[in-house]
Formats: sequence, structure tokens, C-alpha cells
Amino acid sequence: MFDSLSTRLQDVFRTLRGEARLTPETVEVALREIRMALLEADVNFKVVKVFIDRVRDRAVDQEVLRSLTPAQQVVRIVRDEMLALFGTTEGGLPASAARPRVLLLLGLQGSGKTTTAAKLGRWLAKQGRHPLLVSTDVRRPAAIEQLSIVGKQAGVKVHDPAGQMDPVARAAGALTEAKNSGFDVVIVDTAGRLHIDDELMDELRAIKGAVQPADQLFIADAMTGQDAIKSAGEFNRRVGVTGVVLTKMDGDARGGAALSVVSVVGVPIAFVGSGERLQDLEPFHPDRVVSRVLGMGDVLSLIEKAEEAVSQEDAEKLERKIRHNEFTLEDFRDQLRTIRKMGPLEQILGMLPGMGALKELQGQRAQVDDKQILRVEAIINSMTPKERRNHQVINGSRRKRIAKGSGTTVEEVNRLLKQFIQMKKMLKAVGGMAGLGKKRPNLAALKGMLK
Repeated sequence: MFDSLSTRLQDVFRTLRGEARLTPETVEVALREIRMALLEADVNFKVVKVFIDRVRDRAVDQEVLRSLTPAQQVVRIVRDEMLALFGTTEGGLPASAARPRVLLLLGLQGSGKTTTAAKLGRWLAKQGRHPLLVSTDVRRPAAIEQLSIVGKQAGVKVHDPAGQMDPVARAAGALTEAKNSGFDVVIVDTAGRLHIDDELMDELRAIKGAVQPADQLFIADAMTGQDAIKSAGEFNRRVGVTGVVLTKMDGDARGGAALSVVSVVGVPIAFVGSGERLQDLEPFHPDRVVSRVLGMGDVLSLIEKAEEAVSQEDAEKLERKIRHNEFTLEDFRDQLRTIRKMGPLEQILGMLPGMGALKELQGQRAQVDDKQILRVEAIINSMTPKERRNHQVINGSRRKRIAKGSGTTVEEVNRLLKQFIQMKKMLKAVGGMAGLGKKRPNLAALKGMLK
């Protein structure tokens, strides 16, 4: 989502680094480019004005202009002010003593409330909570059935009393079931409209009065940009909103909604949805988003995704194989599958520091093709178990058979084997270095060091 904005800002910073020394004039030129980048990213124009004024006030300070690293100082100022746009509240749900805790999901039709309800249920279950879902959308065809389906996929119980079509009664019934059956969270998926109307607001206020929610989360489609912010503001004024969930953050929207919501609506971003899978929901971390926008990567999020995709047992097993130089094509295929579990390859690469600059250097502005991983898997799957365990037995005739079986070419098979041999040499060197020390860092330790 932030690719275009990130590229524009990094171009500005690169220009500043090329200056022998900064002057108020060069700073003004850079600010003009930053202003245009933010406006093109659909950031609210009032937010942009305040942001630019604050950056200017700090950037033209004599201490910055006389610094030995003035460009780095400007980057730091921009980072600090972007963080200020998001406020001081961290993502996720604030602490609450309410049991059961009620989450009321608000938003217009098509914003992704029902899917987000299931995603939230799954996320809460992984935190050790026991959520219960309920739909109060009795007007939209199959809305209640949709929640039942995605709730089942997420492994979360859904309250669905047969024949009950009163929205308030459905929400109140779910709260009663939660109290009687030991559920500690109730997620209420409310009805939406194509536009805001009085009937919808009256219904939401009635449901709110019946269940007394601790959290009122507005589900905003990030693809709609400033329209989502306007809707959030109206819901906040008429019903009340405690946090925003931005969905479809993996789309080609320009990102302005994320940078504007706190300043315009006055409530924090709680979660962001970055894909269609039920696991593609995570608490919003402002510092990580800003680091990605400025090309600094997001190693913490990458580690968290790796921890979720790889079990401790599998990680230790792989480590032993690497140290003993026993890494095979089967292990390589398993690692590719793990990477696919972590999300789109373009998204994963975006979390690595400096990848933006590397892609530009190589002229690779186009998106990374995730299908290439599937082609590599197909090649390895077309090998016999013996070939996967010992690549050295793969001769010319075997390569032809593998290419034919995987629907690829002999050249692609040769390229894969060459890359695997290079990787194996690199892993052997890394394994040898790891064996020199008595203690080896793990993901948890590395994550703690980065915080």
C-alpha cells in the first residue's frame, strides 16, 4: 500500500544526502516534494499542512543545519513527526476488566466487517481468550450464514438462534450465552449500509444499549481513502468509536487513510488487515509502519510471522541439519512452503531493511511473482525421494523427466539445482560459524534485542 509514498520519500532523502550542506532553501525544496508525496498518497490536506509546518520548524534549526549528518537528522525528524500522526496509543485492544468483554463492529456495507469478526475471533483465541461471534445483520441476504461459515473456518463458536431476526435480541442473546457458557469475549457483527442513514444509527444505538460494549471498532476499507475517514468521523459523532480497523491494506490504495485517521477522527488504529486469509490481521504498530514507509524495514514483524509459521521443534531440526551439512531439496521445499505461510512474498521482502533501494538498483519495480515459488515446488515434487535427498544423482535424462513432469523446462531445472548448490554452500559456512559458539541466538532472543 505504501510503496509509492515510500519510493517518493526515499528519493527526497537521497537528494538531501547528495547535498554538501543543508540550507533553508534546500530544506524547502525537500518539503515541497514531501508535501506532494503525501497529498498524492491521499493524506488529508489539513494533516499535511500541520505535518509540513512541524517538520520545517525542526529541520531549519541551526543545530540541524550545522550537523555533520544533516540529511540523517531530517530523516529522523520526518520519522518522529509521522509517528506523532498516529498518537501514542499502541495497537490491539486496551486492557478491560469487563467479562464477557463485548466488541461492537461498526461500518458501512462492503468494508469487511464479517471477515474481520472471524479474524478477530481467531486472533483472540490465539491470545488464550474464548470468543463468541454473533451477527445482527438481518437484512443482507446470507449475512448470518456467512458469519457462520467464516467462524467455523476460524474455529470460533457462532451464536445463531433459529428464527430470531431481531438485531437487538440476537446481540442480547449472545451476551447471555457467553455468561452462561464461559465465553469471555462477544464479537457483534452489525449491519451496514451503502451510506449512513438514521435507521442504521438508531439500530446501532439500541444494540449498544443492550450489550454495553467495551470496544466499538469501526471497520474501514483502506481502499476508499478519505471517504473511509469521513464515515469513521460520522459514526464516532453519532454512535461512538473507540478504535479503527483498516482492512485491505494489501491493496493498491495510497495509504492516506492510515496517516489521517488519528488526526481527523481522534481515535487510534487498533488493527490492520493485510490479506484475505483469516490469519491476515495484526495489531497496528505505528513505529513498524513508519519504518517500512521510510525504507528501514520491519524486522520485528518479520520475526513474529516466522514464529507463527515455524514451530520451535522444526526450527531446531533445521538448525541441526544445517550444522551437519544435511540440508536437502526436501528441506528446501519445506522452507518455501513456510515462506508462503508467512504471506505474499512482496510483503515479506518489504520487511527487510534496504530492500527498496536494492529493487531500485536492480530495476525491479514490478511486484515479486509468488507463482515462481509454486514452480520451484513443482520441480522438486517431480523428483523421486532419492533425488530430493541426494541432488548429485540427477543426471541429464533425469532432468528431462523432471522438467516434463513439472511442466517446466530443463533450463529451469538446471537453474534451481545451481541455486540450491549455492545455497547449500552458504548454509554450510553459516553452520560452521554457528558451531564455533556455545550459544546460538534464537528468534525470541533476537526479537527482545530489537525492541
